[in-house]
Amino acid sequence: MKIVQMWKTLSLVALAGLSLAAWQGDPPNGHRNTPEEYITQWKGTAVLKMREHGIPASITLAQGLLESGNGNSKLAREANNHFGIKCTPDWTGGKSYHDDDARNECFRKYKSADQSYEDHAKFLQRSRYASLFELKPTDYKGWAHGLKKAGYATDPAYPQKLISLIERYELHKLDQGVDVVYKPSGSGTTTSPSRGGKRPSGGGGTVTLAAGRSIDLFEGRIKYVKAKEGDSFRKIADDLEMTHGMLARWNDMDKEARLSEGQVIYIQPKRNASKTAARHTAKDGERLWDVSQQYGVKLSRLAKYNGLDEGARLKAGQKVDLRKPKR
Repeated sequence: MKIVQMWKTLSLVALAGLSLAAWQGDPPNGHRNTPEEYITQWKGTAVLKMREHGIPASITLAQGLLESGNGNSKLAREANNHFGIKCTPDWTGGKSYHDDDARNECFRKYKSADQSYEDHAKFLQRSRYASLFELKPTDYKGWAHGLKKAGYATDPAYPQKLISLIERYELHKLDQGVDVVYKPSGSGTTTSPSRGGKRPSGGGGTVTLAAGRSIDLFEGRIKYVKAKEGDSFRKIADDLEMTHGMLARWNDMDKEARLSEGQVIYIQPKRNASKTAARHTAKDGERLWDVSQQYGVKLSRLAKYNGLDEGARLKAGQKVDLRKPKR
């Protein structure tokens, strides 16, 4: 009876116009993406989301590889969901149902995979993941462990799986502004990444992008650009394919603020403490915001460390702690 039932099922699949491969969950055309093919297709999007939201491209790609099975999973193919994000009470978009920790669970469904990448970035903006954005942008290991700690996945081996993917395919280079390219081998598969692109040096470095923008590194850890004459947050954001509101927030400024030529504009979050100095001696007329920009330290942190308002003006000779004071 089991054999008869199996043939009946296969017949229904054929009548529905579906191949056996599709019924089993394999891609309809029979081709399964390799990790290298997936990375090549989505690395540009991952780097874009890194610039917009401050999430390491290596982490985004490693999660995409792992959660979507290189883009081959049924959830990725049918729902364009590359990160296994489930429905939440506030989700108003499409829905797709699959077995996971429980039967027939609700997963988010997108019109395109690009939307999945954008939603993934926004999903990580939730307060439970806030501590991750305090890490250095190149600390992929910290991000991997932090995601598990914050409850992104239940698999105890989740951090190591991400780290292994990042190191195997050298995805951490993308976080440093260095491209990874996979050379085809004679068998039609791909080999390890070629070593190319521009790598910032330990204390600085420059990566030149489209629209003539150059990205520099402050203290080797915070990316910034220098404003040109007539620049605005909107203009810089358009050139770098970012959102101008977030760019302004990272610099503790109004998104419509006027920018002066040569002004340092950070294009990722500032840090919680200065790397090179413990204290700053104020000059007459200096603002706490000026110190924040000079040392790449978040304005809210400086205000907290020194018991000052974020809009405080400083007196000549006033000492400003750039790190959490020791009590």
